[in-house]
Amino acid sequence: MTWTLDHLDVLFSVSLDHLWLALIPVVAGLLISLPLGWMASRWRPAKSILVPTAGMLYTIPSLALFVLMPLILGTRILDPLNVIAALTIYTVALLVRSVADALAAVPPAVTAAATAMGYRPLGRFFAVELPLAVPVLLAGVRVAAVSNISLVSVGALIGVGGLGQFFTEGYQRGNPAEIIAAIIAIMVLALLVEIVLVFTGRMLTPWTRAGGAR
Repeated sequence: MTWTLDHLDVLFSVSLDHLWLALIPVVAGLLISLPLGWMASRWRPAKSILVPTAGMLYTIPSLALFVLMPLILGTRILDPLNVIAALTIYTVALLVRSVADALAAVPPAVTAAATAMGYRPLGRFFAVELPLAVPVLLAGVRVAAVSNISLVSVGALIGVGGLGQFFTEGYQRGNPAEIIAAIIAIMVLALLVEIVLVFTGRMLTPWTRAGGAR
């Protein structure tokens, strides 16, 4: 506890870096996953290729992927882009299926009605299908965000790991308080992100709150 109180400013600063490293890949991964998931929800051959491929990407060990990124991207080993790129891949691996399932869950009668009202495919996607898919899609985003917050710590083994640096430093110094403080900070970050995403989902889907009120 004494160590934590003495280093609150450092913990807060590094927590912000940790959050940045975790959430940028969520945004990037979601933007990549939307068109891929849309294709998977529309064409069975695309789903049979994209969903299993995405699942296989998630089986790659995180440390191995972090080490490979500099070779693939041509970046320095300590470049934060390595962690961001690796976590973006994991996010896509998680969200392609979520996007496909979320869009497939939209009732065909709703899309048919939107088409009859004059919506073209792109307009129908953004105005009708995507909003209705938000509850299922957001569940996948929550899993990806919490997973990334955990995986960022592994980046400490290559020198870019946010709060994970306190794991390696605490081990090297024989200071368990440092390790425990980092674990608690990561759990708090995950909880805060989870709360924000749940609140965001409720704001984006007011009809679900109205339905619950009845």
